[in-house]
Amino acid sequence: MKFKYVLLLVPILLLSSCASEEDVTVLRLAHSLDTEHPVHKGMVVLGESLEQKSGGKMKVQLYPNGQLGGERESIELLQIGSLDITKVSAGVLENFIPEYKVFSIPYLFRDKQHSHNIYDGEVGRSILNKGEKFNLQGLTFYDAGSRSFYTKTEPINSPADVKDMKIRVMKSNMAIEMIQDLGGAPTPISFGELYTALQQGVVDGAENNIPSYYTSKHFEVCKFLSIDEHTSVPDVLVIGTETLARLTDQEKEWLEEAVQESKKAQRALWEKSEKESLEAVTKSGVKVNYPEKQPFREATKEMLQIFDENPSMKKLVQSIQEN
Repeated sequence: MKFKYVLLLVPILLLSSCASEEDVTVLRLAHSLDTEHPVHKGMVVLGESLEQKSGGKMKVQLYPNGQLGGERESIELLQIGSLDITKVSAGVLENFIPEYKVFSIPYLFRDKQHSHNIYDGEVGRSILNKGEKFNLQGLTFYDAGSRSFYTKTEPINSPADVKDMKIRVMKSNMAIEMIQDLGGAPTPISFGELYTALQQGVVDGAENNIPSYYTSKHFEVCKFLSIDEHTSVPDVLVIGTETLARLTDQEKEWLEEAVQESKKAQRALWEKSEKESLEAVTKSGVKVNYPEKQPFREATKEMLQIFDENPSMKKLVQSIQEN
């Protein structure tokens, strides 16, 4: 029986390509999150749904925990056809596709419903479709909640408390700009290396959503969680255009249906995880505070000027604000 594999380029991936009695399309999906993370669990649903809808003709092989590298490395593997799908933060994706920068604007969204309306509406779809010339096609947005600060020695109650702090950020120019505007020292470090960096004092703290703070066990080192919810940067499920071109119309239909089921499941898992994660870190002794947001809005408001000389980007921001 002849096998149909979507990619066979990365040697480590070949080890999992065991013989099968059926003609099956295997989509390899790599990401950097822990298997207990709600986004990973959403991708598990993706695989289960795809296999069910295709009658076993399509499957997803998951590579979690950064097995194939960090988010940037996974994107680059997609671009050369050595990986099929990845989950990447919009904050990292902005280095490849500029339109994703808008999600890193502090306090862009009024609330969670507003963010979901954008992700699922015309604006979100237009951004997902922007990556074709980079060999990347967005499939959907996963909820990644709101990002807040967590620190080792003292809480953050105002922008003044960030001054001179070394804060880990994603490899995102917008995240770097935000910390600079707050007076801190932004330090890009891959997520997989962050626990050790916190332990060794390379950085004083970081910013992320609460489930990631919990599942990464960063709360063991950083005992102060300051929930200022400065940005709501979604995760993005991305497929390589080389992979997409190899799929039949029927396979694309199955994949799209499975992606939508995965998105729905992931958002429910996320909501549950946010509550459970906050309860767990509080129980472990983490001191949680809720800073007044307005001073942070004021300190970062000039970031909007970044788009003043780019009419299309400025229009994109306005369309989000007015939605």
